Amino acid sequence: MKRFLIALLGIGLSLTLAMLHSSLKADARPTTQSMAAAVAQSTAQVVPTPNSPDLEILGTSVRYLKDADLLIFEQIVKGMAGKTLPKPKGSVDGAPVLGYVFPTTLKPEDAGFGKVEGILALAVTSHPDFDDTPLWDENNNSNYADDGIIFHSHWVVLVKDDRVPGSLSVKQFNKTDKAVVLPPTNPGMPMYLDSPGFPVLLKGNKLSVLVPAQRIQSKTEFEFDGVVAYMQVNTTNKNLPMLGVYQAYSVSSGNLSLPYSVQPQ
Repeated sequence: MKRFLIALLGIGLSLTLAMLHSSLKADARPTTQSMAAAVAQSTAQVVPTPNSPDLEILGTSVRYLKDADLLIFEQIVKGMAGKTLPKPKGSVDGAPVLGYVFPTTLKPEDAGFGKVEGILALAVTSHPDFDDTPLWDENNNSNYADDGIIFHSHWVVLVKDDRVPGSLSVKQFNKTDKAVVLPPTNPGMPMYLDSPGFPVLLKGNKLSVLVPAQRIQSKTEFEFDGVVAYMQVNTTNKNLPMLGVYQAYSVSSGNLSLPYSVQPQ
């Protein structure tokens, strides 16, 4: 099984996602020649966090503990899970986001979003320039607004997006759209993003996320994959998504085919 996508990873992700979820094509925005030039210029300035063994996936699993009604999402990496951190940009615009991500076949509504098209993914992220978990104090210092660098959990809805090299972005919406449904723990950004507060455990080369099954409509049978990716925030360039995927360091299946199933215990 391949651990890496080599050349043209973004194209591979795009093609695989198109096959798995053809409905996502509606979310891809057409690009004119001038827009494509602007996008190319902007993305050329992106400098992802350097690769390391900490970002190389060796295995991905989700276990369901029946007695505790608890799902444990896990990734095992070659190095130390969570040791590599993104360097701060100094502003939200252009802020780096490093993520251990679990794309799933769960529906967005299973996590409390409205009925929208997209891939529901559990993402464990670090971003030192801002804090998007206002309800949670991950570093336990009684300050709820200073721990964005601590790896923490999110639900995101991913859509196909050819404007970024990774061909994916977090689905956005218009702030004035009254029909948008978000979980009550969302951080208030105009994206399908939630901050559910699931505990993240980093021990040696293993990353674990503890998700009560009740928090996803008691769904315990679904497929998933594992990805480690570099994302970046954009708040000024209308030609780019607010949060796009710019590099995938490793993909557990090798082709983002979501081949893995939950293992009951």
